[in-house]
Amino acid sequence: MTSDQPIRGRLGPRMPRAYHVMVKPRGAICNLECAYCYFLTKEQLYPNSRFRMSDATLESFTRQYIESQPAAPEVTFAWQGGEPTLMGLDFFRRAVELQQKYRRPGLRISNAIQTNATTLDPDWCRFFRRHDFLLGISLDGPRDVHDFYRRDKGGRPTFDRVMAGLRLAQEHGVEFNILCTVHAANAPHPVEVYRFFRDEVAAQSRGGAPFFIQFIPIVERDNETGYSPAAGLAYESAQVTERSVQAAQYGEFLIGVFDEWVRRDVGRIYVQIFDTALAAWLGERPGLCVYEETCGAALVMEHNGDLFACDHFVEPRCLLGNISDTALSDLVASPQQHAFGMAKWETLPACCRRCEVRFVCNGECPKNRIRTTPDGEPGLNYLCEGLKLFFTHIDAPMRFMANELRNRRPPANIMAFLAEQEQKLEAKFACAGRNEPCPCGSGKKFKLCHGRRTISNT
Repeated sequence: MTSDQPIRGRLGPRMPRAYHVMVKPRGAICNLECAYCYFLTKEQLYPNSRFRMSDATLESFTRQYIESQPAAPEVTFAWQGGEPTLMGLDFFRRAVELQQKYRRPGLRISNAIQTNATTLDPDWCRFFRRHDFLLGISLDGPRDVHDFYRRDKGGRPTFDRVMAGLRLAQEHGVEFNILCTVHAANAPHPVEVYRFFRDEVAAQSRGGAPFFIQFIPIVERDNETGYSPAAGLAYESAQVTERSVQAAQYGEFLIGVFDEWVRRDVGRIYVQIFDTALAAWLGERPGLCVYEETCGAALVMEHNGDLFACDHFVEPRCLLGNISDTALSDLVASPQQHAFGMAKWETLPACCRRCEVRFVCNGECPKNRIRTTPDGEPGLNYLCEGLKLFFTHIDAPMRFMANELRNRRPPANIMAFLAEQEQKLEAKFACAGRNEPCPCGSGKKFKLCHGRRTISNT
């Protein structure tokens, strides 16, 4: 699930034309206990709570969410947790009923739900298909890397249960995306992970439909609270846990996936960060909050109606209020939320503003800005090294695909272009002398660059 339409205006607090609220009807309650999950500890914010959204809160939110976006042609309800299906099917039947009750003529209503898929059965899948729910299924790759951190509360592996739920969704024609976190266990295996999704998961999807993957970096702060470093506030810790993906490693992971994808799967497999990058190379907005200049239009609501600034800032300092006490529209347009969104740009370090990939990166998510710049300025993103590595690597292919789109040609033409270029390069390799400059343009002698392949194969 992605957030959309972040606030970009700089004229003071106002209601964004469209905004996005992620709803957690069971709060942090989950049937799994993934080692890197940042949300399980949020249960501590509500001692003695039953963690079940009431019908009154559900109806109030549904009405306010629709009414506060009168110009939007479509309103998306996004459900997350914890594990939102633990609310039971009747809750979501009621949610759909209320959406129709408050839907104005001509408005499109859509639903997206993030799930670990272990609770799915035929009844759930029939419901999702009937009401056109989009599922975001959490899966970290093949069995060994998935089960490394994604286990249940008894410490048991979950891969088989996730795959059983995923296959049920496929059998019933339910549309779903894959949400893959990138961490210490799967980051060394980018091509293996990607090919698993492409060849073993997507291959069985209905009718050859496009297949979507999100790669989400795990950056766990090693501090007592687990809270994110909000812009303008003290940075509790610049240390991360051993489960976290290393900065350069994240860039290398994305490069490994990209190099496989751009040669074989453009137009068939859609990877969120690649789509986001292509939008930036086209001069358009990225459509993903972490890469926008500012944020603040992607909020989260807890089971009791508490509204927080962002899913990664569900903590007391970022509580905006409760929709039973203050109108949802007033909370979204509040000075507090505006300041939160603007801080992303206002606290961007000077070296980031000068960076050649700032147009696509924009300092990424504030939750990851836990490093200092070479000049000693706080607020450098932990993933900076990897993001710069990746965005620099994809520059030429992105320019090609952007040009194809501007000329009303399919960006998938990149695959034939690269194949032709590589065929020509291989012909040059075949004629290169050991001590000549390598035809690839690296500046190294052939024997120290691509000539090593010939040496290793003899």
